[in-house]
Amino acid sequence: MRNLFDNMGIRSEGLIHVSPREAHELCLKGACLLDVREEYLGAFKQFDVPYIIYMPLSEIGQKFAELPDDMHFIVADSVGLRSKEAAQLLITKGFLMIANLAGGMVEWDRDGLPVITDTKERLSGSCMCQLKPREKKK
Repeated sequence: MRNLFDNMGIRSEGLIHVSPREAHELCLKGACLLDVREEYLGAFKQFDVPYIIYMPLSEIGQKFAELPDDMHFIVADSVGLRSKEAAQLLITKGFLMIANLAGGMVEWDRDGLPVITDTKERLSGSCMCQLKPREKKK
């Protein structure tokens, strides 16, 4: 199988980091986006790509064996830090075709790439301690 990650991104510490635009292009070519955000961190905005798997970082250590080992994965989170940790874990578990989404959902959204927004899950508040749902649930 050809490695879609050849000549893409930047290599650092044994890991490929791809930009949101590169990640989107790779997803359109068959790579799977592995979203490792905890449910409470990504409930209202989701990546809109053909192939996506949701597996929170808190569960990946126990559930990584459920992932197909012959697939190209771009590991993503909110800003690219937890996804780096998850990507490094998957590499130690023998996965070969792994890349990290640099900048995560923040940069993906900033670049205007496709997202699915659930307006019922958006939060508002002046600081983290005051966050509450913006829309009332019916």
